[in-house]
Parts: sequence; C-alpha cells; structure tokens
Amino acid sequence: MKFRRKSDATESAGAAEAAQETPAAAPEGPFDAADLPELPEGLQRIDLGSLLVVVPEGLELRLQVDEATEEIQAVLLAGADGAIELRAFAAPRGGDLWGDVRPQIAADMVQRGGTATEQEGRYGTELLCELTRTMPDGRTGKQLSRILGVNGNRWMLRATLIGAPARGSDVAEPWLSALTQVGVERGQGAMPVGEALDLVLPEGARRVGPAVAPGTKDDRGRSTDHPHFGHDHD
Repeated sequence: MKFRRKSDATESAGAAEAAQETPAAAPEGPFDAADLPELPEGLQRIDLGSLLVVVPEGLELRLQVDEATEEIQAVLLAGADGAIELRAFAAPRGGDLWGDVRPQIAADMVQRGGTATEQEGRYGTELLCELTRTMPDGRTGKQLSRILGVNGNRWMLRATLIGAPARGSDVAEPWLSALTQVGVERGQGAMPVGEALDLVLPEGARRVGPAVAPGTKDDRGRSTDHPHFGHDHD
C-alpha cells in the first residue's frame, strides 16, 4: 500500500477543483457544418448555402454578385475601415489545397504588378499582398490585402482581409469573431478539386451599394463596383 503526503493530496484536490471551476474554452472555427457548436444567446447564423456565417456587431453582410450571371461570387463582411471576403472550395480528403494554391495566388499577384509575401499567422502560412491601383479621382494608391487559407473536411475556406484588417500579424476583432464562427457545408457529391462551393441568397436579402470603396479590386483583380446584396439581421 502506498501513501501520499497530505500536502500532495491537498494540492491534487485543489487542482482538480480549480479545473472544474474553470469553464472550458469555446471551440474555435472555421467549422465543418456538421460540427457547428451552439451560439451564445442573441446571435444567429445566416445560411448562405455552402457558408453559414455570424455577423458580429459593427459589420454588415454583403454578397458580391456577378451582374451578368447573377451568381454569388463571394461573401463579404464589411465595416467602416475594411472587409473580410469569404469563399469556400472543394478539396481532397486529407489534402492541403491551401498549400497547393498559395504559390499560384502569389504568382498571379506579382504578374499584375503587385507583391505577395508569405508570413506565419493564426492559421499557418498566409499571404500579405500589396497592389498599386488607380483611385476614382486619378490618384494612385496602395491596396493591402491579407489572404488566409483553412483546410477542412474536403473543403478549403479562403478568407481575404481588405484594408485596415490586413495590417499587422494578428486578426483583430470583429473580423476574428466573424472568421472563427464560420461553418462550411461541403455537401456529399463529387466535385472537382478547387471548384467554388455554391452560395445562395438568404431570405430578406436586399440590393445595396458597394461593400467597399468604389474602384477597389479584390485579390483576384475583379472590380468591386458591381451590385451587392445586403442582409438585415437582428
């Protein structure tokens, strides 16, 4: 029979009690849709098909729509000083699609006259991009964006921070809250690797103005001046 000193037993009991009193940290996403945790009271997820998003206070949901095809190209959560763009793609099971496409994105940025530098961030290797663009008044300016990739269960989420949120090496609030509460619905059907997952308009969508400053372009060089749709939420 073995005995422990009273002090050791007391310390162990105290540690166990402290562990019980300390609440477990909330899981952090992005999540697979099947693994989404419950939201705190007062928050809701908006179902956009392949993406389920929470709109933090201070941000507005905008959908980037191709005027010619009326297809939704991306989800944007826009604030006063920038935006975060979200897109999800089909990926191989257990693969690293972000690692495969990251060099291609960087090469495209350089080909367009910009720069793309790899840096380590919250979700691993990301791209810090800078592109010179012409303002509506004819002046030139630098557009800063920061592209993060998250590999999931047969999907990859690509998040592009635009404007002020792209600065620094961390993801600031409320952009972090928006990103960590995203759910991705991949679906069960076979899809080509790299194909964009379908997005749909939610109920209550309404046509609004541009999500970011007129004349800006996203990280793929597309104009952001075409129509967007917003969503009213509580």
